Amino acid sequence: MPTVAFHTLGCKVNHYETEAIWQLFKEQNYDRVEFEATADVYVINTCTVTNTGDKKSRQVIRRAVRKNPDAVICVTGCYAQTSPAEIMAIPGVDIVVGTQDRVKMLEYIEQYKHEREPINGVRNIMKNRVYEELDVPAFTDRTRASLKIQEGCNNFCTFCIIPWARGLMRSRDPQEVIHQAQQLVDAGYKEIVLTGIHTGGYGEDMKDYNLAKLLVDLEANVKGLQRLRISSIEASQISDEVIEVIAKSNIVVRHLHIPIQSGSDTVLKRMRRKYTMEFFGERINRLKEVLPGLAVTSDVIVGFPGETEEEFMETYNFIKEHKFSELHVFPYSKRTGTPAARMEDQVDEEVKNERVHRLIALSDQLAKEYASQFENEVLEIIPEEESKDNEGYLVGYTDNYLKVLLPATEDLIGKLVKVKLTKVGYPYNEGQFVRVLDEDTVTEKAAI
Repeated sequence: MPTVAFHTLGCKVNHYETEAIWQLFKEQNYDRVEFEATADVYVINTCTVTNTGDKKSRQVIRRAVRKNPDAVICVTGCYAQTSPAEIMAIPGVDIVVGTQDRVKMLEYIEQYKHEREPINGVRNIMKNRVYEELDVPAFTDRTRASLKIQEGCNNFCTFCIIPWARGLMRSRDPQEVIHQAQQLVDAGYKEIVLTGIHTGGYGEDMKDYNLAKLLVDLEANVKGLQRLRISSIEASQISDEVIEVIAKSNIVVRHLHIPIQSGSDTVLKRMRRKYTMEFFGERINRLKEVLPGLAVTSDVIVGFPGETEEEFMETYNFIKEHKFSELHVFPYSKRTGTPAARMEDQVDEEVKNERVHRLIALSDQLAKEYASQFENEVLEIIPEEESKDNEGYLVGYTDNYLKVLLPATEDLIGKLVKVKLTKVGYPYNEGQFVRVLDEDTVTEKAAI
């Protein structure tokens, strides 16, 4: 049996797509082995969101070539899409496929075996208007299943290369989304995370259909689905309709990841983001009114070109005032090929790092404050894995994205469990097992 090994860099979408590519290999009777093992084929799914992403991708490609110089080396993903020539120039690379035509990978491998000539299968992504169907009926190692619902982005923020790596916005057919969601539930997943490059934009390229309608259709048509999470949504896409659907839903969780990037209107303008802080604040307040206890997490870029101390403090104060429950903080890093990389007034690294530390400290404080509301409350978690640091404990997330350590045995992994939070904190909370929720109680809850 031929063997294949995968290495994935970057985001949730890439991890999803690696699983989809694995399905294609599986159908051709390949056996999957660890990346550190010797394999016949290596597939490296690359990231290009930062210059470091490119560099890491190149290192991993070279590692595979060293591992087995006779193997077929296939490189795919965002870096492959934006810089195929750079990758083809790495000695030992045989096949390059971008962020489309993944289904052709196996044909290319056969072709390469016959002709022994490197193949560049990358086409212009900007011409693509059709969502590429890639099915993932089950995941190799996760209890939370991702479900990709759209591809591409039309925003062209000044710091971001992704539209060039992923193309323009295209949505997946709603029937396909529902069909795949049902497959995942049937495979035993209790929670599905809707994901994409610009997830909240789902349906913008369709007539009379959008994310809110998809959420309603998933809840109505997927039997046994207990939790639905939106991986990320832009403030500009949180319409009144979306808020109403989330408020009424029995399965959409009380957690939204809304990337803010900056809390200063002047910086947002330079970033070419499509909202003002007044609008962002109004949306958060509205969400928290209809969804008490809602967790709002976010991404922030610190030290964007020209960011003054005043602008940084606007971000800091906005985040503090609106009590985000956790932040992912990134120092701005130049991405070659984007307008922001060419801007004057690049912020000094030391200033950036100092601001990053201030925001991380605020994030830790806010995370603890958020968790403290739930002390001694009973919440539901899905244990995902055994804790690496605490023997005899499982780790899982509540619907509102609190990470919980639970003394329990591994037979609870993947089940929906009621837990009393006995000790709250950050990054972990400790919980005490109450009971397992079986399917009947859940459907009962939905029927009430």
